[in-house]
Amino acid sequence: MVDLIGLAMPFAYLGLLVGSLATFSSLYRKRKTARSASLEPWFDPHVQRNIYLSLLHLEPQPDQDKATPVPDSILKAALLQRAAEDIRRILAIRGAKQPLSQLLQRGSVGDDLWQRFLRAEKEMEAEVKDVVEEANALATNWGQTVFQSANEMVNNATIRERVGELQAKGRADREWWDKERESISSKFMQELDEEVPAGGSKPASTKAGNSDEEAVLVEAGGPAAGGSTAGSKGGTVKKRKGKK
Repeated sequence: MVDLIGLAMPFAYLGLLVGSLATFSSLYRKRKTARSASLEPWFDPHVQRNIYLSLLHLEPQPDQDKATPVPDSILKAALLQRAAEDIRRILAIRGAKQPLSQLLQRGSVGDDLWQRFLRAEKEMEAEVKDVVEEANALATNWGQTVFQSANEMVNNATIRERVGELQAKGRADREWWDKERESISSKFMQELDEEVPAGGSKPASTKAGNSDEEAVLVEAGGPAAGGSTAGSKGGTVKKRKGKK
């Protein structure tokens, strides 16, 4: 009997310890879940998803017996917009995961931010599965290609946005260059007006320079000298012919 009591005490202690650990673990998980739920979402509200769900579950108007069915083309377009927004968010998550993990290891960010990121990642996984199921419900095997079509939409929108930015920058550069050219031209004309006297005549130094240049041309055998030499040569030729 004493041996049974002695054996029961360790088992009771062990059971109490296991029960305490289980209770602590359960309370910790519940508190962690409640804390994660109270954290601010990583992304803004998913407007495209809300629009699609509103179209899908359109309620009847007060003066109608039942709701007017939404065409499948509109539902497909809304689902494509939803998938395109999912792709943007997935790209944002992929780009932020590695830098955020490095900051968490260094202690630069808190655990709350990391919990928000993990929750957003899980939500996006569930969102992708939901979109694939909705696509297959609207068209057979469309779930395999819905994200490919949405990716093309995102790429085209990015290219158009980039082209618009380049065009806007080109117009801004053109306007700047026109203003700069006008400024340079006005400064140049102002400098010319300052050099020319008020009467409009050229400076005397310019006229003197021109006369000096003409004198040099005459002394060097310019056009006038060339003409006289040509005439003298012709005269000598005629005289020699006459002698013969």
